[in-house]
Amino acid sequence: MSTASLVALQAALGFQAVGNRAGNVTVGRGTLDGRAVHVAVVDNSMASGAIGAVEAKRLEAVLRIATTERSPVVLYLDSAGAKVSEGLGALGSFRRLYRAVLDAAVAGVPMAAVLGNNCYGGASMVAHLARQRLYGEATRLSMSGPSVIAAAAGTSALDETFKAMAEASLSAASRAKASSANQVLQPGTDMAAWLREALAPAGKPVEGFRLRHEALAARLPKISEPQRESVQRRELERMFPEGYEAHEDEGLVTGAGRRAGRTEALLGLMSSRPVGAERAWRFAQHAWKLLEQRVPYVHVLLDCESHAARLDDERLVLSEFIVGMSLALTALRLSGTHVETTIVDRAGGGVYVALAAPATHVGIVYGAHVQVLPGAAIAAILGDTTPEPDDAALAAEAVAKGVADAQVKLGIIETL
Repeated sequence: MSTASLVALQAALGFQAVGNRAGNVTVGRGTLDGRAVHVAVVDNSMASGAIGAVEAKRLEAVLRIATTERSPVVLYLDSAGAKVSEGLGALGSFRRLYRAVLDAAVAGVPMAAVLGNNCYGGASMVAHLARQRLYGEATRLSMSGPSVIAAAAGTSALDETFKAMAEASLSAASRAKASSANQVLQPGTDMAAWLREALAPAGKPVEGFRLRHEALAARLPKISEPQRESVQRRELERMFPEGYEAHEDEGLVTGAGRRAGRTEALLGLMSSRPVGAERAWRFAQHAWKLLEQRVPYVHVLLDCESHAARLDDERLVLSEFIVGMSLALTALRLSGTHVETTIVDRAGGGVYVALAAPATHVGIVYGAHVQVLPGAAIAAILGDTTPEPDDAALAAEAVAKGVADAQVKLGIIETL
């Protein structure tokens, strides 16, 4: 179903589709002030606009072309995020798509996002790599959809009190108050004028990312004082046979490890607690400091299966904080730093994508478990769960589906 924002967008650009639909995705071209514009439309014709392997491949191709040409891109997003029914295949495909969007953003490609009724999960992350976002009056944007947030809070998405709280947190009006880069499409809004501003040439992208990070600190009610505790884990002993020092501060790990005659800065999310806005910001803050120090090797450690499904974090626009981690890691990689991400145990969802997509290399420790979303979240979306496969099958599938580049066995098991 077309929304008012999609109709206005197509009219303003004179949109013409190119090729056949790919699931929920239609790509094409338009023009603005005589300049060609790439357009990618993700609508909700199937499975709430979910993005699976077919959709991700088509979107990735458009972003790669635009990056090569340095030509503007407009994304229309009416999507619930990654297609959880496709399992790890969807996660690996989304990793590649998100890498393409990151590459476009850091290359300075003019990119704007027009949002439909829903923009959840990975779709909300893609939206926050655009310079500006135009919301419809009915748009709801968050890392987790209302049903997942309600389930995590032990209530129903149909509960009137919860509905009122969710409306206040996720609505277009609340998002417009959070950032000047967000605007709500009102009757009479000149779509062409908005596009002209959103796609205007900008300054140095990486410098802009750093400024965005600094501005996000003002949204946080407080930033906790460091409470560092020493970390001792068998996996780290085996990964860094020449020694390591690591400290954990409420799920954020920092330190240094030594192997192959070199020292690698350690930065990780390692906790059973899901990642909220503050921890994501502190992760990005450390990454930016490593950039200032011109560290040649950064090893990102991931043992955290999900972002937080809490209204308190969504009020702050959690998606933007999750994206902030990937922007900082991308800036490191572009500076010449080798960024290696290792999935040590549990991983999934937007946290996985944010830490894996920018990396030079992604490894998965034999026995680690990766999911599109945690079981409880999948149950809230699909109404059921699937038993986890055995360790060997899961690690091998993760590599086969592009979730990781290689298995890391660490000598914990016998090599056959």
